[in-house]
Amino acid sequence: MPAPDASGLIGLLQQVGGWEGFEVAGVTTDATPAPDVHGAPAPRLVIELRPTADHVKRCSQCGAAVTRVHETTTRRVRDLAVMEWDTWLLVPRARVECPRCGPTVEAVPWLDKYARMTTRLAAKIAGLAQVLPLKHVAQWFRVGWDTVKQIDQRALQRRLGRMEDHLDGLTQLAVDEFAIEKGHRYVTIVLDVVTKRVVWLVRGRGHDALAGFFTALGPTRCAQITAVTCDLWGPYTVQVQRFCPQAALVYDAFHLIARYGQEVVDRVRVDETNRIARAAGDGIVRDARRVIKGTRWLLLKNAPNLRAPERVRLRELLAANRALFTVYVLKDDFKQLWQYKAEHAARRWWTQWRRRARASRLAPLRRFVALLERHLHGIVAHCRYPLSTGILEGCNNKIKVLKRMAYGYRDDAYFFLKIRAAFPGIPG
Repeated sequence: MPAPDASGLIGLLQQVGGWEGFEVAGVTTDATPAPDVHGAPAPRLVIELRPTADHVKRCSQCGAAVTRVHETTTRRVRDLAVMEWDTWLLVPRARVECPRCGPTVEAVPWLDKYARMTTRLAAKIAGLAQVLPLKHVAQWFRVGWDTVKQIDQRALQRRLGRMEDHLDGLTQLAVDEFAIEKGHRYVTIVLDVVTKRVVWLVRGRGHDALAGFFTALGPTRCAQITAVTCDLWGPYTVQVQRFCPQAALVYDAFHLIARYGQEVVDRVRVDETNRIARAAGDGIVRDARRVIKGTRWLLLKNAPNLRAPERVRLRELLAANRALFTVYVLKDDFKQLWQYKAEHAARRWWTQWRRRARASRLAPLRRFVALLERHLHGIVAHCRYPLSTGILEGCNNKIKVLKRMAYGYRDDAYFFLKIRAAFPGIPG
């Protein structure tokens, strides 16, 4: 590729360069261009800068004007590309003596203190890192993966700040956890239900995880919390009642219905399969068990989502087994509890549902009823506060996308910043 006309470029670059306090002294090309993202040689443009005649050197610490200069060194830094040319700047950087701060380097508005690229190039990299994997951004700009990660992390930290500094005005919260690694390693996530903003992320899901959040919140702001929705996980319940005794604890319908499926439907299905195997002779065991085998998702699916062949098989199953018929019907009825708007009506409905469940004499169902009895206050609280962690389930799905796009994260602090950036909340 032919070299650009230096005399013509100097005037153009001087107009559009935007290097405050500096002017273009010369333009050359690099003799050893590096390959671009596609492997082809990428031409390099090297721009030599010099201070303007009216340039006033300032301390990078306090911003005061400085006249004493120890020495001046030339720094080679990267800037945004000019057309197809990679652009490098040769910038004279003075080491000055500030009367207030002592020896330091001069402030350059478009270049951070120790940076090897301009602030606008760093901003471009940080912007693309919000929508592309770091690996792809690094390949495109021909920089290291770690460099892109550091730039993006610093940009996010400046924009989002610390979690502890953004906890004002919280009134209704949703608490849940998501898996961050294999081996039952979790992160506790807290979301502001009103603004849909992620306000807290911490490793673990034990007592310390949520206690740390409420400690950062402080007694005054804890007293402003009116409702918290979560699942039946014990440490969450204990910490909410400890720090926010005035808040209504609202147990999430999604988790309770899912738990019914695991602890009642699954258990009864297995028990019935084993019972048939014990009661039947060897010659008819296979035929008797074939009716139940492979029906787990058939029993757990919502009726409107069943296809025609599935509905036929479900009718045959329920007609053949009374225990499965009972838990299936009670499962659908159980969902109606969250349709009530008045607490007294919800409790009245619960009384008759509990009576039917106990009358079934199915041990898994009776155990589940005892569990709900202990947490009934948090179940009927939805009548006053119709909250759920459904929005957090949506957050968890998006978090999985973030993890897949990045092929995982090595740094919790950076990962948490990416999550907070993905859920900044609805502007007030």
